[in-house]
Amino acid sequence: MATERITLTVPGPHGDREVGLSSPGRVIWPALGITKRELAEYLIAVAGPFLAANGDRPVSLERFPDGIEGERFYSKNPPKGAPGFVEAVTVTYNSGRRHPQLVLTEIAAAVWAAQMNTVVFHPWASLTANTDNPVELRIDLDPVPGTGFAEAAAVAPALREVLAEAGLEAWIKTSGSRGIHVFCPIEPEWEFLDVRHAVIAAGRELERREPSKVTMNWWKEERGERIFIDFNQANRDRTMAGAYSPRALPGATVSTPIAWEELPDADPAAFTVRTVPQRIADSGDPWAGFLDRPGRIDTLLEWWQRDLEDGLGELPFPPEFPKMPGEPPRVQPSRARKVEE
Repeated sequence: MATERITLTVPGPHGDREVGLSSPGRVIWPALGITKRELAEYLIAVAGPFLAANGDRPVSLERFPDGIEGERFYSKNPPKGAPGFVEAVTVTYNSGRRHPQLVLTEIAAAVWAAQMNTVVFHPWASLTANTDNPVELRIDLDPVPGTGFAEAAAVAPALREVLAEAGLEAWIKTSGSRGIHVFCPIEPEWEFLDVRHAVIAAGRELERREPSKVTMNWWKEERGERIFIDFNQANRDRTMAGAYSPRALPGATVSTPIAWEELPDADPAAFTVRTVPQRIADSGDPWAGFLDRPGRIDTLLEWWQRDLEDGLGELPFPPEFPKMPGEPPRVQPSRARKVEE
């Protein structure tokens, strides 16, 4: 039975903080019996790598008041009554609206988020110093029905080669589910739309080389059983689970950075809230120094321009986005054909 409340001592850059945790025995992952307290202790155990990947940037919190099998909702803005060590930065959303968004600068803030029933942390690709210009190029290798992690792992090395030809160093992590996230550190000289175009250019080049294995088709009916390169994850305010973030899945999996040499034998189900702390203790963080050698997207943007000149234009944006310049109609191809008939 859940106890009423405990206090955790959380180390940090300004000394220890005492963070209250109500209902610490509340079960978050029913299949494994993992509690809110275990989640908080996991965050403390992985503090360094977690903050390196998710700190000092806008972050959205995916919250589950009744555990992962209950309802979920997202928090972007710091709520009233948040402790002083939970910081914020003003960002501009796609609508043009500006609003404060949460920022994690020490692990006590993440533990507070766990107290607020956060399971998944969704960081932006930009830092607080310049929220408009990403420091990461992100590519989501997303399995469609009929494919899985093995198929994503089979094409990831080919994507690595494409990115290397463009002058970028690729780093990988499991999504915590069936996919693979490929990240490249970049100089913060381009805004989100430019980085999106760079992702599209890289994806199109990979699709040319592996047409039977990957697809850039936004519409599900056109993808077939191929890995979808989700270019829209590169948009402003579109996020994916951060490195070392737990996932709201029955196995309590974690989106886990891995080294390229681990990829052929990697099992994403093996990286969990209960196993990842020991993995880090034994082997360290494969993403250590991730931002130390940022690359440039000039070559990818040259490829984007080349494709434009060859007749390949803009691709669809997510439905909640305003209509974007050059965007094709947001209508399912089969539905458009019926209208034409």
